[in-house]
Amino acid sequence: MQFFCLYFISLLMLGSMKLGWTDSGFCSAPTLLNTEPNSKPLYWKVINPTLSPSHLRDLPGFTRSVYKRDHALITPESHVFSPLRQWKNTLGAYLITPAMGSHFVMYLAKMQGYSHVEAGSWNSMLMLLSVCILASKNSSSGLPDYDIERFIFVVQGSTSLKYATGEIHQLKVDSFAYLPPNFGHSLEGGTSATIVTVERRYASLGTSTTEPVVGSTDTQPLLETPGEVFDLRKLLPESSIYDFNIHIMDFQPGEFLNVKEVHYNQHGLLLLEGQGIYRLGDNWYPVQAGDVIWMAPFVPQWYAALGKTPSRYLLYKDVNRDPLLP
Repeated sequence: MQFFCLYFISLLMLGSMKLGWTDSGFCSAPTLLNTEPNSKPLYWKVINPTLSPSHLRDLPGFTRSVYKRDHALITPESHVFSPLRQWKNTLGAYLITPAMGSHFVMYLAKMQGYSHVEAGSWNSMLMLLSVCILASKNSSSGLPDYDIERFIFVVQGSTSLKYATGEIHQLKVDSFAYLPPNFGHSLEGGTSATIVTVERRYASLGTSTTEPVVGSTDTQPLLETPGEVFDLRKLLPESSIYDFNIHIMDFQPGEFLNVKEVHYNQHGLLLLEGQGIYRLGDNWYPVQAGDVIWMAPFVPQWYAALGKTPSRYLLYKDVNRDPLLP
């Protein structure tokens, strides 16, 4: 397998080099380093943030990440990936966990796989070499622990969601799925995919159980937001049997929340597109696509979209449960 990958990459490298004559008469080859595409796919900046480790080489020790008693800002240069327990050929970075004070976890799962390689792309060839070594077999997810419900949202690539009953759903960028507690399923794929995952222990009402949900953001209806200007979509049913929901919120440049929120609900937020300012308590943070925020109950919170492009974020919110219940 490794020999095949090395041989394949060597052929690509030779095929991508075009020899020619310079003005001084010497033979030259065009550079292979300019690989950035002209148009970026949806949520491209979540996994390719502007302020990434490669842009911080001259600023050792710098990070925008902050952790406080009632909130946290986790930025991409602080992500630490390691193999995910019970997942195969997948790396994960836990961004929100109960160690902070949350009752849920949010993590990025990077399912490894063969990547598309453009001719003339040196960086892509090197990436293919490393991926080939990892991708001798497909990636797959493990099951969460007992009574844990799971929500997934694809921000890069694609994957197959397979139920234990045999039902299969193809998930691509902007697709999502909710899996009830103790529901047999797996994510499988031979290509790379990056998935935002939220898990928590289900707070049962003792009467009925939740059902699996599969969909995509663009198929969800826009909901009314009295007194506000942002666009709102809710990805899960508003039935009381669901103990959390996921909101997709869109802001045009210059728009902001009218309400300065203070409430008992917790939030986990991933900025998918754009940039802005987030107020958390008495702190004001510049944020951009790829940033993750945890908000504890009753922390003052407010957002304004800045820049020249719209903002979109994914927001976890616990709902439909009495605050007196454990």
